[in-house]
Amino acid sequence: MIPEDYLLPGAGTSINALPKISLHDHLDGGLRPQTIIELADSVGLELPSTDAAALGSWFSTQADSGSLVDYLKTFELTCGVMQTREGLVRVAREFVEDLAADGVIYGEIRWAPEQHLTRGLTLDQTVEAVQEGLEAGVARVAEGGSRIRVGQLITAMRHADRSLEIAELAVRHRATGVVGFDIAGAELGFPAHNHRDAFDFLAMAFMPVTVHAGEADGLESIRGALYDGRALRLGHGVRLAEDVIIGREDDENTYVTLGPVAQWVRDREVTLELSPSSNLQTGAIAAWGDDLQGHPFDLLYQLGFRVTVNTDNRLMSNTTLTKELALLSDAFGYDIDDLEVFQLNAARSAFLPLDDREELADAIVAGFETA
Repeated sequence: MIPEDYLLPGAGTSINALPKISLHDHLDGGLRPQTIIELADSVGLELPSTDAAALGSWFSTQADSGSLVDYLKTFELTCGVMQTREGLVRVAREFVEDLAADGVIYGEIRWAPEQHLTRGLTLDQTVEAVQEGLEAGVARVAEGGSRIRVGQLITAMRHADRSLEIAELAVRHRATGVVGFDIAGAELGFPAHNHRDAFDFLAMAFMPVTVHAGEADGLESIRGALYDGRALRLGHGVRLAEDVIIGREDDENTYVTLGPVAQWVRDREVTLELSPSSNLQTGAIAAWGDDLQGHPFDLLYQLGFRVTVNTDNRLMSNTTLTKELALLSDAFGYDIDDLEVFQLNAARSAFLPLDDREELADAIVAGFETA
């Protein structure tokens, strides 16, 4: 699929052509509508529409609810067609192809194996099927003359009780495509400390961790991600802005004070995996506004936090990484230098060895220099 391109205002630079890194992108949130239709027919799953354009519109409309709980309901359909080896392989392959078409040179694909077991697959078989699809996608991209690298982020559902088992699964497959671990799902009421055994195991195995936090819950959730989860990155983390206090000295001057959580995150360069459109859809930024200009992304960026730009779920948000960068550029007047910073932040935050991260950064710099 060829995504819509966007040009940077003034410069006329194609954002699609710029090399990009995707850190927060859910496999079950990035299906092609036509693929859903074909796979649903093969497994007997009823859909609200069998027209690809109409189905795509249905997903984005349903997801645009202002509630994370309602947003997550759309995944019943996408996960429903990802219960067989064939379905997982195809979805993973197309996912990589679509990333590459959007100019992504490195992508971490997160997904929850425990949600794909209803038709007899084991946990290990699901991981193997997704890896097969990812490798097939990489090969197809190479055949087209491009290059992309990808890795799996194995996710445990925070409302379930299988996190230690899923952590063990992630470590078991670290030599065959898995680069890290995540917990996701309903955040409020399901704190990270419920999964302390899993996080302890991962720490002992030196497996890097990102934790969904600061999206549907606030600072205490972020504290848990940092303390219990030893998170190197925060999935969204947008509500960290609740710990940023802005005061006024006089009519012309303001001051900013960071609370202890925000101070820790900034000083230790814990990465924020911000997803602008998704954050707006789920109500994560409701405290700051009801449009993208109210997103605290720019505040966090200007204060020196390690911000990255992500899509979260491309199908539900009807978006691409190119589109997210364009939306931010329109909202905050960012130019190509700002976009390069976001990609270098992502390169430095990838769950890869240092040499590989430096290679990614070099590729970003080279790509932006020739843009």
